[in-house]
Amino acid sequence: MIKFFLMVNKQGQTRLSRYYEHVEINKRTVLEAEVIKNCLSRSKDECSFVEYKDFKLVYRQYAALFIVVGIDQTENEMAVYELIHNFVEVLDKYFSRVSELDVSFSVSEIHFL
Repeated sequence: MIKFFLMVNKQGQTRLSRYYEHVEINKRTVLEAEVIKNCLSRSKDECSFVEYKDFKLVYRQYAALFIVVGIDQTENEMAVYELIHNFVEVLDKYFSRVSELDVSFSVSEIHFL
């Protein structure tokens, strides 16, 4: 099961976040900071799957954006990795070459997708 979905830039600023389980606002900021730190500190040669606390992180980098998905232990990492790619392809078609600015200024449209 997917726990959360984040879009983050290289500076570590969250551009889009969606939680599928209730998490208090103050805990979200701490969780996002730790997750972002874990993913951005990894090199391109390392695996895109990270064990983190009681769940896994699956992330993928597209230019200046990182997309991070938190999943439980039973979820298939490769399926989520492919889901991220398909999501980016949809954004790319919708915005015709999606960028960080598109995400920043069109959050309501992305939530609609």
